[in-house]
Amino acid sequence: MGKIAFLDLKQVNAPYMDSLKSAASAVVESGWYIRGSYVERFEKEFAAYSGYAHGVGVGNGLDALTLMLRASIELGRLAPGDEILVPANTYIATVLAVNAAGLVPVLVEPDEKTFNIDPTKLEAACSPKTRGILAVNLYGRLADMPAIWKFAEARGLLVFEDAAQSHGARFNSSAQSNAGAKSAAIKSAAVAYSFYPTKNLGALGDAGMVVTDDEELARVVRMLGNYGSEKKYVNRYRGVNSRLDEIQAAFLLAKLPHLDAWNERRREIAARYVREVCNPLLRLPEIPADPKEHVWHVFTLRTPDGKTRDALQKYLEARGVGTLIFYPIPPHRQQAYAASPEGDCALLPENPKFPIAESMAETVISIPVSQVLTDDEVSEIIGALNEFVC
Repeated sequence: MGKIAFLDLKQVNAPYMDSLKSAASAVVESGWYIRGSYVERFEKEFAAYSGYAHGVGVGNGLDALTLMLRASIELGRLAPGDEILVPANTYIATVLAVNAAGLVPVLVEPDEKTFNIDPTKLEAACSPKTRGILAVNLYGRLADMPAIWKFAEARGLLVFEDAAQSHGARFNSSAQSNAGAKSAAIKSAAVAYSFYPTKNLGALGDAGMVVTDDEELARVVRMLGNYGSEKKYVNRYRGVNSRLDEIQAAFLLAKLPHLDAWNERRREIAARYVREVCNPLLRLPEIPADPKEHVWHVFTLRTPDGKTRDALQKYLEARGVGTLIFYPIPPHRQQAYAASPEGDCALLPENPKFPIAESMAETVISIPVSQVLTDDEVSEIIGALNEFVC
């Protein structure tokens, strides 16, 4: 068998080439390329798909995170310098967005079983300046949002979600993020998505969206992404240029109807891995009691230590299996935060130590789980994993 790529985007998009070409042609022929009918349609359809009333397309996932936080400041719900609890095990964009909005990220260790922020550790991370929580649905698994909402409701905190990796994940096999809420008061204020090409629902370039039930918040996010303007040449806020292009919206509209089927195929592959990989050197992720809570953006397992992880990666490469590491350096160990100005970042106390997040960075490795994998390729990967020795 030939090489098995970690993710082959050409293969992912090939079955839909005719519809993608038609979408591109329709946009080009329309003569309207920014903030047009395709963006409007996709905003409505994806917001509804995600269980929210409003969607605002933006340039990318980082902007989606930043603008939903900035909008909350402009509306007086947050203030510059407020502390936001974020997971210690996440892509750095989560932390960058909090800083970019003028807020202070405070890291919270992850749950070892889920890789997501541990709700039992939220209390210890709080201070009088804590005003919100930004949960991340890492690797495609929903964070324990009911527990997070309950904690936030008791403390009067806002809750936001980074759903860049969890397109289509559902609580109780229902709406994406807020179906587990028992009252409107404990829904997430807003959820940020990325449609980077590698995502479960990926554009053919950069794209992002904020979804929310809050019409006023959506309005301010839209203005902030349009130079702070609602009416041309009249600028209420100091905004930025971050808008979803018509052509990317058209591509995403063509792909959205297939997302549930793609996610289901990923679940099938993940279930085979969990069921059939039996190498004692490998610690497999758990499947949630409700499988719909996970869309397996990546399938991440762990090794006993970094040496074993590195050996496994080299071994799989030799066997023709592509792998990636999400993520080799946790945010608090990045050079970008090596010498933060005072007040810039509370996630960096002197000599920061987040042992769980640091252990994950040393021991995680992700294997192919894309919907385009064949059953034979999955079997090949399982066989390679079971034959690994170190």
